[in-house]
Amino acid sequence: MFTDPEIAWAGLTENDAKAQNREVKVLKFPWPASGRALAMGRSDGITKFICEPATGQILGAGIAGVHAGDLIGEAVLAIEMGATAEDVALSIHPHPTLNETLMEAAEMIYGSSVHFVGKR
Repeated sequence: MFTDPEIAWAGLTENDAKAQNREVKVLKFPWPASGRALAMGRSDGITKFICEPATGQILGAGIAGVHAGDLIGEAVLAIEMGATAEDVALSIHPHPTLNETLMEAAEMIYGSSVHFVGKR
C-alpha cells in the first residue's frame, strides 16, 4: 500500500472471481471526477467495488490513489459486515473528501453517481 500512488485491496479480486467461475459486478469510480482529488492535484486514482450481482453485496474492494491506505478501512468494514453497495451509497460521506469516492463507486450499482455518469 505504500507506493505512489498508494494501492490498497481487500476481499475478492476480479481475478479471484474469474478463477472461481464466479459472476461479479464491478463498480468503478475514476478520481478525475472527484472534487477533492482535483483540488489536491492528485486525480490519478480509482475506487472499485466487486459485488455479488443479484444482491449487491460487497465482496471485494480496491483503491489506487493518494491516501488509499487511509481509505481502505471503510471497505474492509463493508466486506466484513456483509454490506451492500446500496448500504455504502446511502451512508453520508462529506464533500469534498477522498472518502466520498467510496460512496461514488457504490452508487455505480445504479449505473451512475453524483459526480460521474457511467455506462447504463
